[in-house]
Amino acid sequence: MPQLNGTSQRTSSLESSDYNPIDHLNAIFSHPSTLSSVSRTSRALRRYQDDLDKEITELVWQQSSSDTESVKRIQTAKSDLAELFQKVEGVRERAIETEETITEMTADIKRLDNTKRNLTLSMTALKRLQMLTTAYEQLRGLSSTRQYKECAQLLQAVIQLMAHFKSYRSIDQIATLSRNVSDVQRELLEQVCEDFEVTFAKAEVVQRRGMLAEACLVMDALGDNARSRLVTWYCNTQLRDYRQIFRGNEEAGSLDNISRRYSWFRRMLKMYDDEHAVMFPANWRVNEMLANAFCESTREDFRGILSRSIRRADGQSLDVDLLLSCLQETLDFEHSLERRFSNASRASIDTLGSDSEKPPVFSQAISEAFEPYLSVWVEAQDKKLSGMIPTYRQQPPKPLDEEFSPQMVIPSSIELFSFYRLTLAQCAKLSPGARLVELAKVFAKYLDQYAQQVLLYYISERPSGQTPSKTPQLEDSVLVLNTADYCFNTCTQLEEKIRNRIEETFKSSIDLQSQADAFMGIASATVRALVRRVEVDIEPSWREMRNTGWSKLESVGDQSPWVGELLRRIKSNGAEILPLLHKQYARAFCDNLVDTAANAFIINIFQCKPISEIGAEQVIPY
Repeated sequence: MPQLNGTSQRTSSLESSDYNPIDHLNAIFSHPSTLSSVSRTSRALRRYQDDLDKEITELVWQQSSSDTESVKRIQTAKSDLAELFQKVEGVRERAIETEETITEMTADIKRLDNTKRNLTLSMTALKRLQMLTTAYEQLRGLSSTRQYKECAQLLQAVIQLMAHFKSYRSIDQIATLSRNVSDVQRELLEQVCEDFEVTFAKAEVVQRRGMLAEACLVMDALGDNARSRLVTWYCNTQLRDYRQIFRGNEEAGSLDNISRRYSWFRRMLKMYDDEHAVMFPANWRVNEMLANAFCESTREDFRGILSRSIRRADGQSLDVDLLLSCLQETLDFEHSLERRFSNASRASIDTLGSDSEKPPVFSQAISEAFEPYLSVWVEAQDKKLSGMIPTYRQQPPKPLDEEFSPQMVIPSSIELFSFYRLTLAQCAKLSPGARLVELAKVFAKYLDQYAQQVLLYYISERPSGQTPSKTPQLEDSVLVLNTADYCFNTCTQLEEKIRNRIEETFKSSIDLQSQADAFMGIASATVRALVRRVEVDIEPSWREMRNTGWSKLESVGDQSPWVGELLRRIKSNGAEILPLLHKQYARAFCDNLVDTAANAFIINIFQCKPISEIGAEQVIPY
């Protein structure tokens, strides 16, 4: 835009969207003197308009040329794309033609491959069938001549070959051959069993052991059922005499003759080792199966014998000593079997094995029959303990021939817990279940009785001669205090030991806390008894205090005589008692003594009324 009257206007103002020509004109002709340039301004505007028209015309022409080229390029691209599609289609058609050609070329090869594979399978099947037929015929011939070693090898081959023809059993010939093979297996099974029966019946085992050992190879090839049948027959045959002797004869089968049963079986095992072991393969473990059968039979016998013993018509109860003797012998026998067959270490009836040991194979194989009747044994322990408590009560706290010691406990407590430990070990070995719960209840019962009838009896004030009561001796009180502390600690340990040995389902039933609390109560009562001992000794000092005329005193003097005597007696008793007590009980004794002395002082002060002011000053001990 040209300059008008010295004012320059940018073209950008004409391009503005909010352009106002009035404002523009006012800006150009801002003063009347500028009106002389109207013509010049008009010409300048026309020239600018012409320039714009030319510029627009050029731009339109350029855009038209550009659109024509774009259309040409698009048309060219479409043409190229169509040509490309034609080429792709051509390639696809040629690929299909090539595939059809290759398929036609390889069809004959595939047919030949299938023919070769089928021919190979047919030849393999025919060869196996020939082998099976031949082996079957040979097996029949060998079985008739009892050549069991060769029979075992052929039988394994026949069974393996027959497994390949399971899918061909719809063919009549194969089905017939399968039935024939099954018949031969069945005949061999019956034949071997018959040979064993005849040999054992004629007592010709030693002479025919080689043939029977080979026959066992046949039974091995026949499978688990055949092997199990032979072993079961052998066990029943070997135990037939045992069952006749000990079941048919009441005297021989009684608990008194239990050792004869185990001796008989030990002889049987020795005979097996000497004569029969060579017949059976070691992996059959026939001796272990024989031991299991013996244990099962013996366990059932014992159940019947024990049941009849409980229901005896003469009213006599089962002999507990005999029961335990038989049970101990049974456990020893089970342990001997355990050592023989699993090399497990022996655990005595009086000890417990380690928890980490492998569970024994023959554990409770026979002794399980005794478990329901162990309540009789628990009752026997109850009876023993009921006789021990009165005996303990009659005994002096300290044996007369022993010298007193501040750490000494009453011997009966040690004896009682020793009995508990032995009985617990026995019961845990015999029955770590319900019977052990019953025994724990018996333990709790007599722990209570020992606390109340023995320990408390020793520290109670009892009549003696012409006097109404007798204060317990100092040594007796110390012994009771030590024993109560020992019983408290041991009672807690006993509960933990029972929990460790009892079955998991019964652990919650074991609780000896109330018994432990009872012993702690005895300890507290003993401390109070010692305090009572001092209380009795200082009573004369209190009596002298009460007899003093506190209302008649005229002046305050030195310490009252009763105070010095009181302190002397307290110090004397403390010096005698405290060295004999453990630290915790010495502290408890001092606390109780201070409390008792303070209460006694208050009570006696009350009984000294009336007290004058001078008397009040004198009565206070310094």
